[in-house]
Amino acid sequence: MTAKAPHIRLTSHPDANDTAAFPIHWGERTAKKRGPIVATVTNPANRNTIGVHGGSYSLYRALAVSSGSLDPMQTPDLQNTSPTVKVGPHKSWFAKNKIVSLDPFGHRVAADFKDLIAQGVDVRPTIAITKANLDMPEIKSAVEAGRLKKDGKIVKDNGEAVVTKVAVDPVWYLPGLAARFETDEMALRRVLFEQTGGMYPELVTRPDISVFLPPIGGATLYIFGEVEDLASGKKEITCRVHDECNGSDVFGSDICTCRPYLLHGIEECIAAAQNGGVGLIVYNRKEGRALGEVTKFLVYNARKRQEGGDSAATYFERTECVAGVQDARFQELMPDILHWLGITRLNRFISMSDMKYDAIVNSGIEILERVPLPEELIPLDARVEMEAKKAAGYYTQSPVLEEHDLEKIVGRSNDDY
Repeated sequence: MTAKAPHIRLTSHPDANDTAAFPIHWGERTAKKRGPIVATVTNPANRNTIGVHGGSYSLYRALAVSSGSLDPMQTPDLQNTSPTVKVGPHKSWFAKNKIVSLDPFGHRVAADFKDLIAQGVDVRPTIAITKANLDMPEIKSAVEAGRLKKDGKIVKDNGEAVVTKVAVDPVWYLPGLAARFETDEMALRRVLFEQTGGMYPELVTRPDISVFLPPIGGATLYIFGEVEDLASGKKEITCRVHDECNGSDVFGSDICTCRPYLLHGIEECIAAAQNGGVGLIVYNRKEGRALGEVTKFLVYNARKRQEGGDSAATYFERTECVAGVQDARFQELMPDILHWLGITRLNRFISMSDMKYDAIVNSGIEILERVPLPEELIPLDARVEMEAKKAAGYYTQSPVLEEHDLEKIVGRSNDDY
């Protein structure tokens, strides 16, 4: 029998008669004590979360319903969808301040809330864990060059790399999010409401509802080696935290260092696993420093067409002129993924970003070594980016540019593009 809460009125202000069918107590030690995240619209009386599942993809679901191709009351059959490996629980799951941007129990829904699901409560996973093989020419090239080896376990005889993949949808605990950014919770709620054009009135009308599923992309983890070793404290961990860059990562554009750094991180992570440790790639959907590709391409044009051509001195200035801000990734939320995995120390961090480093260290995770991008992997057109980031304080370890290379960059005209 489905639990009832007849007085729930999500967009109205709460009153004494409003009772949550499934109250959420963030930071509790079990999923049942914490409470399920119920964000579906199949039974509004059970909802205890602002927003819906699927992030930005929820709009495609709406189109599917509108076109008649999807039953709006459809609920997922979760049989045989359970994780292929176990993650947690870890001590960090039970500290309200350690994880505020994802549901640590999000992959265990089918098991932890089996009884509720059987009663008809539409509880859905926000994390999925599976296994796969990566078939990448760069991995095979590294094997041919002798930097990696075919061991039959991490790298198969055909050159494919064995990996555990984890997909994570964002789940924001609003009181914790406000504390993370040192702001007032109601002020945060109001800005979220206003800057989404009033899409989620519950943000300002229902302060009693503490969880929000934002309409944004999440993250994917690629783990090389044994997942449980990430939390053991006994194995060396190599990690690359990478923010999405579709133009470079997928299509190989050479105007930035994103793809070279991603590939370098993957190779280093595979090598770590082959040496008895674990490799971890965290791939965040934060395209164009979380400003989006349209903004990114507008900035590209503005930089290339300015007098004197593209230069390190005006690299971020043009971004601010178009977007109003240099960077909107806000790395303060990024370490939540690492805490979900139970990580307390990274032996090798494949990143030159001070923002990423500071966010991880300030969250209580130790980093023993920072690994810069090798000079030979930096495309010529990307050297402007490297010099600009160095000048802006993005990183403290930087490749040294030869004087003639710097002259080529600064001296380019618009015609060169």
